[in-house]
Amino acid sequence: MSETIYQPLLKSFKFANGITLKNSVAMAPMTNFSSHDDGTVSDEEVAYYLRRSQGVGMVITACVYVSKGGKGFPGEFGADTDQLIPSLRKLASAIKSQGAKVILQIFHGGRQCPPELLPGGQTVSASAVPDKLPGGGNGPIPRALTEEEIVDIISDFGEATRRAIEAGFDGVEIHGANKYLVQQFFSPHTNTRDDRWGGSLDKRLTFPLAVLDAVKASVAAYAESPFLVGYRFSPEEPETPGLTMTDTFALIDALTDKGLDYLHVSLQDFWALPHRGTDDPRSRIEQILDRVAGKIPVIGVGSLYTADDALKAIQSGVSLVALGRPLLMEPDWVQKVAEDKQGDIATELDPSQQSDLVIPDYLWRALLNTPGWVPIKA
Repeated sequence: MSETIYQPLLKSFKFANGITLKNSVAMAPMTNFSSHDDGTVSDEEVAYYLRRSQGVGMVITACVYVSKGGKGFPGEFGADTDQLIPSLRKLASAIKSQGAKVILQIFHGGRQCPPELLPGGQTVSASAVPDKLPGGGNGPIPRALTEEEIVDIISDFGEATRRAIEAGFDGVEIHGANKYLVQQFFSPHTNTRDDRWGGSLDKRLTFPLAVLDAVKASVAAYAESPFLVGYRFSPEEPETPGLTMTDTFALIDALTDKGLDYLHVSLQDFWALPHRGTDDPRSRIEQILDRVAGKIPVIGVGSLYTADDALKAIQSGVSLVALGRPLLMEPDWVQKVAEDKQGDIATELDPSQQSDLVIPDYLWRALLNTPGWVPIKA
């Protein structure tokens, strides 16, 4: 393979614990709604991942629920019982057979869980605070978790990590973004507690850091070879009160001090500008990189459709770029860059190509029927 200007994307990347990726491109976590109702992975889902695993250096799976009461989507696969380890192993083995490392993203949906998917039909969160609906007014009020339930959920994150290790994954990513439970505890919008789990900024950090501790304890106890622990976060929230860049800087400092293998910044637009909590006019990702100061790797994501988009992103200083929607439309994205065929990368979804793209039926219908999710070829 000849050297190209895109070599920064194609070069290998080595984490501090020794795990090495064949290149600097990751598949971002995307829910595909295609697992069985019992939480096992479907053949359709395995085929979808196989189609996208050959080129990238690392695959971060769709999120899996760590507790029965944390299932956030129909067709989501689980990691809440040992009975699901064979299912998890099936997916991990398939992805690794293509030469990619595989990370299991672990989460609890909290107040974002559809009540019909939950035992008893009751959503839970850090606090019993109504959520604001997009059109105005308030949504359903979740039940505030008890002390015992909080401790149990933290333990569930540790147990899901043990199952990931036993199933052969190369790491886990704690999903602390997109307004799910970990973020609900960190956010002043959804956490109004006055106990050790909420109140001040330091207390709002207690739950995320306790989850990290439980995950790291499982890695220390069960992993016999290097195993990655990452953390995904959203830098800001639109609500007032809500997360600002000031909160995010504190989170970065706390996670870095605890010891982490990487941070994954959840952005719709890689170059999005901040809204509150900083006087610096630069993009969120640039300020985050300054705060991290090279202490741990940072993964960036967000509307990086072309090779030039991704090259500009990695030149910002992120260690890896993650592709989500681009890999839905172009599973051979990395291969085309490596073969100097970047001009052939599809940046629109072709409605006639479901079979070639190997996209499960439910996800395919969602892509075609959700305006703006991906560009649709006319």
